[in-house]
Amino acid sequence: MKLDVDVLRYLSKDDFRVLTAVEMGMRNHEIVPSELVHRIASLKHGGTYKVLKNLLRYKLLHHDSSKYDGFRLTYLGYDFLAIKTLVNRGVFTAVGRQLGVGKESDIFEVAREDGTVLAMKLHRLGRTSFRAVKSKRDYLRHRNSYNWLYLSRLAALKEFAFMKALEDHGFPVPNAVDCNRHCVIMSLVQGYPLVQVNQLQNPDSVFETIIGLVVRLAEHGLIHCDFNEFNIMIDDDEKVTMIDFPQMVSVSHQNAQMYFDRDVECIFKFFRKRFHLNFQETTDGDDGSDIDTDEGSRLSFASISKTAGFLDKELAASGFTRKDQDVIQKFIGGSIEESGSDDEGSDDGNESETNETNVDGLDSLHLAEQDVIHKNPDLNSKKEGVSEENQQNSEAGQGSEHDRHNASDKMTMRL
Repeated sequence: MKLDVDVLRYLSKDDFRVLTAVEMGMRNHEIVPSELVHRIASLKHGGTYKVLKNLLRYKLLHHDSSKYDGFRLTYLGYDFLAIKTLVNRGVFTAVGRQLGVGKESDIFEVAREDGTVLAMKLHRLGRTSFRAVKSKRDYLRHRNSYNWLYLSRLAALKEFAFMKALEDHGFPVPNAVDCNRHCVIMSLVQGYPLVQVNQLQNPDSVFETIIGLVVRLAEHGLIHCDFNEFNIMIDDDEKVTMIDFPQMVSVSHQNAQMYFDRDVECIFKFFRKRFHLNFQETTDGDDGSDIDTDEGSRLSFASISKTAGFLDKELAASGFTRKDQDVIQKFIGGSIEESGSDDEGSDDGNESETNETNVDGLDSLHLAEQDVIHKNPDLNSKKEGVSEENQQNSEAGQGSEHDRHNASDKMTMRL
């Protein structure tokens, strides 16, 4: 389903109030009953049902009457809630062109009031091309239900936390600006994905820098797990920037060595094939230490000193808790094994792409209730009624810079 921000022009406060009511109801419901939406939104004179009809027309909600009459958020509705919140915070004022599409996210340009261009990443776990991992990996274990909106929010929260921590420790990553729901706002990297680069002035130096980053991450207690030519940006001065962090794991992970070896192999394989390097030499890491890159003695995970820091442990205090880490790892941790073989997902508008269901034993959505209840105090008074009904119904992507010369293009819409 394509993001059409023009629709925002036609949405009223009541529309967002009802969208928020559905989001609140999805904490404990797979499909939120119509009566519960009406009670939470608390619009007068039957206004809720008129608004629901309008939201269905714009495909911000999905109506389900298979078991009972109810509604659930679509990704487009979730997008609008996140965008509205960030606009109200003053993070940006306009949304521009789409920069990229992936299996797990969409990337868009956004602009501040002063004209500064940023990147907006909307996580979209659950695309059709991504869902095959559910049947090939034991993410759900004993659970037979899940919620893609909840998992997308966790992925965004994790990426934001890791990006902030890596930036604070001097790693070449985009500047993390803000995060809300499944949306992450970051600085726009002035460069190109390495996969699009066919010639480098100093391929040996770039290779050394990239391998040094892999080692440096491990020394700080982290493994990227998807460190390849698609997630490395390089500018005209051959400066390297890392992107895409939701799948990062700790060096204490049970499969840490396998992930580390795979990251290293991806880099070796790409530079050997694209730039014809043979690696029969010793290179220097970012910290000045010698790194043996001989084909017969590839980088060893066990030989790396992991004493530079403990970012994997520090991040528990940055908003991404151990509970969040366990949940996201169970559901999407192994999806990185599919990244080399799966084609990029395409948002074909099929309803199956937004087929969210509840995670058993987990709160489905983390709501930014402070943004809503502070403006609508009467919503808070409905919580007790919601709790009673819950007891009865408790089972209920960075774009490339190949178009950067068109920087004069206008933003699609002023919000």
